[in-house]
Amino acid sequence: MFTPEDIKQIVARGSQIETVEQQIENFKTGFPFLKITEAASQYHGLIKLSSVEIEQYISVFDEKVSEGIEVLKFVPASGAASRMFQSLFTALEDFHKGKEQSEAMKHRGVSKFLEQLDEFAFYDDLKQIASKENIAIEEVPAQKLLSWVLLEQGLNYGNLPKGLLKFHSYPDGNRTPLEEHLVEGAAYSRNKSSVVHLHFTVSPEHHAIFDKHVAEVLPKYEKLFGVKYQISFSQQKPSTDTIAVTHENEPFRNHDGNLLFRPAGHGALLENLNDLEADIIFIKNIDNVVPDQLKKTTIDYKKALAGVLLNLQEQIFYYQKMLKEHFNSSLESAFYAEAANFLENILNITPPSNQYYSEKEELYHYFSNKFNRPIRVCGMVKNLGEPGGGPFFAQNHDGSVSLQIAESSQIDFNNPEQAAIAQNATHFNPVDLVCAVKNYEGKKYNLLDFSDPETGFISSKSKDGKELKAQELPGLWNGAMSDWNTIFVEVPVETFNPVKTVNDLLRKEHQPK
Repeated sequence: MFTPEDIKQIVARGSQIETVEQQIENFKTGFPFLKITEAASQYHGLIKLSSVEIEQYISVFDEKVSEGIEVLKFVPASGAASRMFQSLFTALEDFHKGKEQSEAMKHRGVSKFLEQLDEFAFYDDLKQIASKENIAIEEVPAQKLLSWVLLEQGLNYGNLPKGLLKFHSYPDGNRTPLEEHLVEGAAYSRNKSSVVHLHFTVSPEHHAIFDKHVAEVLPKYEKLFGVKYQISFSQQKPSTDTIAVTHENEPFRNHDGNLLFRPAGHGALLENLNDLEADIIFIKNIDNVVPDQLKKTTIDYKKALAGVLLNLQEQIFYYQKMLKEHFNSSLESAFYAEAANFLENILNITPPSNQYYSEKEELYHYFSNKFNRPIRVCGMVKNLGEPGGGPFFAQNHDGSVSLQIAESSQIDFNNPEQAAIAQNATHFNPVDLVCAVKNYEGKKYNLLDFSDPETGFISSKSKDGKELKAQELPGLWNGAMSDWNTIFVEVPVETFNPVKTVNDLLRKEHQPK
């Protein structure tokens, strides 16, 4: 299938021939659907914390930080902002085609954007551009305003990463999402020495401007919060890119004859996460930020989720220690009964229905396998119609059932039973995770060992006018964490305020008081 030149190209990327061959096989066979058995709901796979419990878990987290645990915040930030401005780009294209303003402005949200332009945090920057051209901002034609927002002669927002756009207005200077994450980080990602560790994954072409922005704003926030920031960046590794194929499942080739590899979605970031060292890792998307007046709820729940995790981890460490340090035959039946109860009623893991572990050795291996895994506590918000995965009970490869985040692409909606379960979901995943990636001895897990390679995704794309099929790796918070021990906790919907289109910034949650 591959020529000697192909093999040189694959090896040069840091990829394995066997991995690429498996990717092509995946195109041929497709990925199996995840078998969900029921939706997680309040008090059944999904915890709802009382106000007293929230305070208790915040105290657990604060105490552990004071004892010296290392905390890190991981923010996927490689997304470009171009999708935010899709309607504006379409309107600008219509203007360039010579269409009338009424025709160009018909695209969804464009009129609203221009009518409420002064409510955006980047409005003052547009006024400065207008001032340099000796024109009042109110007199600038619509076409020129759109150009100033989107293109290089203006703010260039259509080509910047989302993390570097001005989202929120403040008297002392307007903030980007990156800055809002710095502010949040000072509240719940500082260690006992007041060092705040944040890690952003960025695109190679944007790394330099992220560095520049951090250098400009860091002194302000270090002084404001009395902290020292340790900011690091990483990029998706070329070795995680997946090969593209034709619709006949043959390798897709560029004009020069070389194989085409494409970024494999956010699942590729598992390797970036795996490279990090910390006891507790918060994961949150770059665009899910709010102004200061709404941050308290977010901060309280972040700390509470971490407290839930630390409390859970302490119990899991006990079982890990017992299983590691005691020979299996020396463990009493009472221990296995207690461990089974913890797995089923706390971690929501039930053994295969057709499997009966009659021998102590069988029990030992089963429990050793289930307890020795990374742990995550996932915030879930009530489903209000937003797109995204949801919390479910799902069947694993060994026949056991555990809690999983399932994206809609993983569910067989042609199966009436599976479709009914999915439609009964009451919550969805806002990407609000707290993770623990070390065992009781402080040794870090290799996170790649706990991913399910059969949860990838195939999509149709095009390159140079030719149709192709692309493949994404298992998503970071669904398939890539399939074999983690998982707890779901309900979090308030006000902690979830993503910005998918530019007009989302007009919502009251993103506006100043």
